[in-house]
Amino acid sequence: MNASHASAGWELRFDALFAGRPGFVFPCSAEGHVNMDALSERALNNYLYARAMMGREVAWPSVHPSRLH
Repeated sequence: MNASHASAGWELRFDALFAGRPGFVFPCSAEGHVNMDALSERALNNYLYARAMMGREVAWPSVHPSRLH
């Protein structure tokens, strides 16, 4: 998957489970696949953290049309 495919109008959202905590949003394909190679180092660290914290700090992810388009 290339970066343009992942940023074609979809985002993967990990909503925070607790008030006052941040959620995370990453560009993805319509199927929810994130191109980890296209992420910055900070975004990659956040993505890996969000995946590890599903059900503890953040909700299971969901795919949505991008808010940027």
